Amino acid sequence: MECTSCPEDFWSSPQRDNCVPKRMEFLSYHEPLGICLTTISLLGTCICAAVLGIFTYHQSTPMVRANNSELSFQLLLSLKLCFLCSLLFIGRPQLWTCQLRHAAFGISFVLCVSCILVKTMVVLAVFKASKPGGGAILKWFGAAQQRGTVLVLTSIQAAICTAWLVSSSPFPHKNTQYHNDKIVYECVVGSTVGFVVLLSYIGLLAILSFLLAFLARNLPDNFNEAKLITFSMLIFCAVWVAFVPAYISSPGKYADAVEVFAILASSFGILVALFGPKCYIILLRPERNTKQAIMGRGTTMTEK
Repeated sequence: MECTSCPEDFWSSPQRDNCVPKRMEFLSYHEPLGICLTTISLLGTCICAAVLGIFTYHQSTPMVRANNSELSFQLLLSLKLCFLCSLLFIGRPQLWTCQLRHAAFGISFVLCVSCILVKTMVVLAVFKASKPGGGAILKWFGAAQQRGTVLVLTSIQAAICTAWLVSSSPFPHKNTQYHNDKIVYECVVGSTVGFVVLLSYIGLLAILSFLLAFLARNLPDNFNEAKLITFSMLIFCAVWVAFVPAYISSPGKYADAVEVFAILASSFGILVALFGPKCYIILLRPERNTKQAIMGRGTTMTEK
């Protein structure tokens, strides 16, 4: 009897008399895990849109104005992008999705964390300006400087992503090593160094935001946003520290699922921690949405 090896995309039938196609495996929109992650992603996007609508409708109120409304709107838009970029990790990997998923993820999260970092810096600057002789510091934290800082920090991540895509971009790959009877479709990161640099830059900004907010957590104010930023960055850092070992040890589609879960968990953590208390006051406790209530024990937040 003569034996013939099956092609790469096929394997031997149980009777060993013919070659049958291998099953394909990837994180699909049609399986329960993919449906669950997609639903959560769209839910987060809708919640961001609802919060954005609430802030837009109440933008003339002290609560919105005192929390730097322009940066808050930018932060909400970046969170919407964070939720939406997770959808690129679901579905059959293709060249454009493999190249776009990490670039979109990296730029969206840097835009988000940059807004938080600038908000924290403004909190500290306003407090220092309230002390004798500290008024000159505010000229370095005007609206133009805030926009410029966010733009520069985000542009650095865009440059990192561009260099990564040009030098060794991610690409789809058929992995036949995990199972004999199935083909695992996955995106290979291409340059591991590029992926590490992208994550490290996000981590650097997040840690810096956390440290600055931690230093400002006890500033005298009736509604100190630094405490909320500290909590949100603590959640963010905890999620991504746990992500690294889980991602490395997860094979195939479960690696994508772990990354999507980390994106969604950290995005929800920032959304709930930063905007939950504000929406609660705006919608349910309007008597606290006054200038006297917010500035009752001093001022640490900018008014635009």
